[in-house]
Amino acid sequence: MTFADKILTFHKTLQSDWKVPKGVEILYPFNNPDTWAVMTAFFQKYFSDQEQRTLIFGINPGRFGGGITGTPFTDPKILESICGIENPFHKRSELSAIFVYEFIAAYGGPDLFYKDFYITSICPLGFVKDGKNYNYYDDKALQKAVEPHIIHNIRTNINFGCNQKIAFCMGQGKNYKYFNALNDREKFFKKVIPLPHPRWVMQYRRKRMEEFVGTFVEAFQSALL
Repeated sequence: MTFADKILTFHKTLQSDWKVPKGVEILYPFNNPDTWAVMTAFFQKYFSDQEQRTLIFGINPGRFGGGITGTPFTDPKILESICGIENPFHKRSELSAIFVYEFIAAYGGPDLFYKDFYITSICPLGFVKDGKNYNYYDDKALQKAVEPHIIHNIRTNINFGCNQKIAFCMGQGKNYKYFNALNDREKFFKKVIPLPHPRWVMQYRRKRMEEFVGTFVEAFQSALL
């Protein structure tokens, strides 16, 4: 099986019947035929090989990016304009995706970047509460409820054919704190390197975006040495 085959097989096994606290809704795009079509096109385009990759973890899919397209940090607009994959979704931009594709471009473009890295999330499904994105760590009861799914997700991602010497965590606060403690316990990777979350950069440090793009690219290039 190729890396793409393993990604798609895993997502096909994900179910939406997780037990979560009252008021929390699960984002589950994988039963949408349009989402599955663009996921298949995306992963087969960039991951149809058996190369080893280094993992980059976000938090969990959001409702305007991966929660629609099924592709990590890739909104419908970028999916079409940069990745060349037509889709029927409303071409709304998502802040995190904009930043991610800035550092992907600086690295050398999607073909080169995705040959070396696979972007995923700590939690494979996203959440909504009161109509807004909700992170797995925003509620301790939610975090506890989804932890078995998180552990399974990380182990499965490693088994796609990923480097266990190092992984990156986008989100230097609660996401890194949780992931680093979990990694200490479960021994997924020898080292987890924290990076700012793309949305934080775009919301609070947008004037310094070029500087942060350089920081990300330097970190990624150093990981391959």
